[in-house]
Amino acid sequence: MKNILLFGAGKSASSLIDYLLLESEKNDWWFTVCDADILVARSKTGTSKNATAVSIDVTNETDRQDLVKHATIVISLLPPHLHYIVAKDCVEFGKHLLTASYIDDEIKALEQEILSKGMLVLCEMGLDPGIDHMSAMKMLHSIKHKNGRITSFKSHCGGLVAPESDNNPWHYKISWNSRNIVLAGKDGAVYRENNKTVNVPYKSVFRNCMSIDVPGLSTMAWYPNRDSLSYIKTYDLDEASTFIRTTLRYPEFCRGWNKIVNIGFTSTEDHEEIKHCKTYAEWYELKLSPFIKSDRDWNNYLQIYITDPFKKEFSKQVSFLELNSKELLPENFHCSADILQAAMEKKLSLNPEDHDMIVMYHQIGYEMEVSGKTEKYSLDSSLVVKGDNNIHTAMAKTVGLPLAIATKLILQGKISVTGLHIPTIPEIYEPVLHELEMHGIKFEEVHSS
Repeated sequence: MKNILLFGAGKSASSLIDYLLLESEKNDWWFTVCDADILVARSKTGTSKNATAVSIDVTNETDRQDLVKHATIVISLLPPHLHYIVAKDCVEFGKHLLTASYIDDEIKALEQEILSKGMLVLCEMGLDPGIDHMSAMKMLHSIKHKNGRITSFKSHCGGLVAPESDNNPWHYKISWNSRNIVLAGKDGAVYRENNKTVNVPYKSVFRNCMSIDVPGLSTMAWYPNRDSLSYIKTYDLDEASTFIRTTLRYPEFCRGWNKIVNIGFTSTEDHEEIKHCKTYAEWYELKLSPFIKSDRDWNNYLQIYITDPFKKEFSKQVSFLELNSKELLPENFHCSADILQAAMEKKLSLNPEDHDMIVMYHQIGYEMEVSGKTEKYSLDSSLVVKGDNNIHTAMAKTVGLPLAIATKLILQGKISVTGLHIPTIPEIYEPVLHELEMHGIKFEEVHSS
């Protein structure tokens, strides 16, 4: 009996687990769901006769390897820094591995061993990265097949709150890892625009975010992702004068988050500075003090030191998160990022009936020779997916289903490539995109000249 092993049953796992529970029953496979919290694992496997819930300390090598060596294929939805230890085990025992995370240097170093074992390690197989790669490469390959030359590539993606559930001044609710939200942009960004390399430091990432109109939705804003340039080679787009990958938010979020970052509320290195703070208000005033100088009153700070037209907007955002309240700070905080994360988790979490929303938008410019003349064209492609509730979210669906579908296709022999891959080759993206459309994850394309 083929055995699927999943490490991690958290927020992004619900759709993946539901899909593989059904496929396990259809195909007489066994599905093992492992999570640090046994109650979480059991809540996801339910009463399935083809699944079991287990709990281990994933850093315990003996317990972890005992699970891996009995698996046929392994899926890791663990925090990214733990993928490597699972990957080492998979290489040792010759087991296929799938993750939704970026390939890092440690995983890359295993490439030759992976190839020699005849196994497949498929990374970046979620939403972003994942569906973005597959949908983009399908479009790019189609254009190149017609002898088109790509001149510009822009890829935008965001996990947002759906309009019907948007009821706070941040116009945002948490649908994935809250720590990653707090630290977004921390490494700055680099991309190519009009044949020039643009480097953006952290404190400028959210400043002056560009607006964008996605079909059928209100105006959004984007900020650049970390290292867009590393994907130029992956996408074979060295000829493109513009190449950028971005994250979508509503404009109000970007304006407010720019202030949050520049005041220092996302700092991970200020433990000594803030360790004596007891309440949010004490912490808040301390972080503001370098800007306020002699005037420590928050209302006066808004009136005097924030001169942009959105000071009232930010005041509402601060009040909503209760950052200047007399509530006690969370226990065992080590830095401002910990405090901010706790506030966000309390105030910006999805309510049970809330709907989140995934938006992806590709913009491709290209040229073709037509009757001896160079003609310019554009191809835009958009995807909007809404969640059902705070468990079956659009985020869980778009992160989990590509992994689940690829798992099934590998076990059925319909994906047979080996080595270390991300989903940029037709052998992977074509069958996965085809089935995603059957689940309502379908792109709408607009072609113009």
